[in-house]
Amino acid sequence: MLDMEKIHLVPMDQLAGFDVRPGFYEINGATAIPGGVNFTVHTVKGTGIELLLFHRGEEEPFAVLPFPEHYRIGHVYSMIVFGLQIYDLEYAYRVDGPYDREKGLVFDKTKILLDPYAKAVAGQREWGVRPSSNSCYRARVVKDDFDWADFQNPLIPTEDLIIYELHVRGFTKDISSGTLHPGTFHALLEKLPYIKELGVNAVELMPIFEFDEMLDYREYEGKKLYNYWGYNTVSFFAPNTSYTASSEEYNHEGNELKELVKAFNEAGIEVILDVVFNHTAEGNENGPYISFKGFDNNIYYLLTPEGFYYNFSGCGNTLNCNNPIVQQMILECLRYWAITYRIDGFRFDLASILGRDEDGAPMSDPPLLQSLAFDPILGNVKLIAEAWDAGGLYQVGNFPSWNRWAEWNGRYRDDIRRFLKSDMGFAEIAAKRIAGSPDIYSPDVRQNASVNFITCHDGFTLYDLYAYNDKHNLANGWNNTDGANDNNSWNCGYEGDTDDPAVKELRLRMMKNAVMVLMSSRGIPMFLAGDEFGNTQFGNNNPYCQDNPVSWLNWDLLDKNRELFEFFKQMIAFRKEHICIRKTTESCSMWFPDVSYHGTIPWIRQFFGTDRYVGVMFAGQKEDGSDDVVYIGVNAYWEPLKVSLPQLPEHKVWRGQICSGTEDLAGICPETSTMNFTAQPREAYLFTVEEG
Repeated sequence: MLDMEKIHLVPMDQLAGFDVRPGFYEINGATAIPGGVNFTVHTVKGTGIELLLFHRGEEEPFAVLPFPEHYRIGHVYSMIVFGLQIYDLEYAYRVDGPYDREKGLVFDKTKILLDPYAKAVAGQREWGVRPSSNSCYRARVVKDDFDWADFQNPLIPTEDLIIYELHVRGFTKDISSGTLHPGTFHALLEKLPYIKELGVNAVELMPIFEFDEMLDYREYEGKKLYNYWGYNTVSFFAPNTSYTASSEEYNHEGNELKELVKAFNEAGIEVILDVVFNHTAEGNENGPYISFKGFDNNIYYLLTPEGFYYNFSGCGNTLNCNNPIVQQMILECLRYWAITYRIDGFRFDLASILGRDEDGAPMSDPPLLQSLAFDPILGNVKLIAEAWDAGGLYQVGNFPSWNRWAEWNGRYRDDIRRFLKSDMGFAEIAAKRIAGSPDIYSPDVRQNASVNFITCHDGFTLYDLYAYNDKHNLANGWNNTDGANDNNSWNCGYEGDTDDPAVKELRLRMMKNAVMVLMSSRGIPMFLAGDEFGNTQFGNNNPYCQDNPVSWLNWDLLDKNRELFEFFKQMIAFRKEHICIRKTTESCSMWFPDVSYHGTIPWIRQFFGTDRYVGVMFAGQKEDGSDDVVYIGVNAYWEPLKVSLPQLPEHKVWRGQICSGTEDLAGICPETSTMNFTAQPREAYLFTVEEG
């Protein structure tokens, strides 16, 4: 390996007027070194590569440097170019090679290609504005001199996480957010005091890798529709430049995000990234050349025998994640984000794709998933899978985990939604979901595997879940055919907004029931930003293209729905106070089981199809050795029910803590070892055991 200090002592070659040398073959991408830049890139089937150098923002390259053949080792080309000023520099590549569609070879030496390892992308800094350049995507050389000082990640135990899912742009873009730079990392940082007050300890950011919001851009009924969510990656190593507030961050791209991560972590809040390794923005055979198609199409993508694209992602193509080259790129990418940005965790979109082989069949022990599970750099990083894909593979409870991977528990969402709206036959399954889904995740085999959620970005908000029976997606331009049809929602008697006080009161109670169940369930709770103050998407359950008030949080609702916000805070604090909800502990002094199920009478062994009341009791010890017993009771029935709680020893009493309705629990539930009370219609209750 070349010595950085002695690099200028090695004889130079001349190429297009520049001094050049063979570079550092082990370091992918473009790296600034004293006096120059090291460019390393690889192609297996390509026959030659040209490096294109641009002055910032200019249409034509000021230099084209073909890699000399003797600068190639194996399939890797590496070259140091001296005398470059990185502040004024953008770069790209052209790759020559054969064209044979059936073999998946689609090389085109006229295409200008983005470096697959680009750390910063130029060409589309301003949101929603197409660049004038014909070569849209170029890379920039990043200077990483951010001072982390004595920074340390919080390393919050998985069972203690409370995850808050948000879209960086939509979180603050509305004028009601009151931020200085709406829709940016800076604005999200401005909202840190609010997030601390709410009480969550992890934020999960929807995709922030460089993506193309102009992909499939269109107008419908006079409104601009963008690829707003960002599930169409352009560059896996670069943060989205349009999410930065600073317009002059050249060569320090990413510093604004680093400042955000540092501040959140110092506040005890972890940062998890929603990452999309199942497909890219290049689409199918009709899509653009951005990067991977031009370097090695048949390596990076899963292809049919005819050379077309398998579409297990629903977005046109599927990354060939278990090819060793792609596997290496993904591993290097996640290591980069963990090291350079100190990211605390990753949620993998349509993660089941990561376990498919080159023919698309699911693998029993996918090498990529195993590599991520055991990688030393990622040893303390949270790994969360969306354990299904658009090709029909559904692996909730069966995702290859090595006891490292957690999963979005889609069955929790569906079953709890159906129970809460009083569907028949869901009492027993709801009890199991609250207890941590032991029928899906054996506690003896998989610990902390279930990420419980009732709402997320994909589907109704919490408010809309109880305001709409049906999706209202006409604004998306697909004649209401897009988005899920099985929402398991209930409009409480009126479709959409209403001034009817009875309907409004019922909706508030239903939302409180949902958050009480979520925060009282064993597993990792997650909810969608804005749910805590009743944010609405006006019945749109798939607003992926809505960069407007449909998707932007309306912060005016925080004051309007302050009662709901305070209830969220109360439930989050309650969960943090009671370790017995979060995990199995030492047995309590009363020898109650760790988890037990109860109906309107205690200690039942079986629920019946007509049952609509569920009680779940957690029992254990706090860190100081004192008893910790929590009972959650949920009456999903539309009539009042007489309920008895388990008998306690004489020196212990039941104490009512929280009710989703308006009742004063101290009035209806006096402190006594024997508890009988009337559970009101569609109402939930929390009780604890205290010293008498």
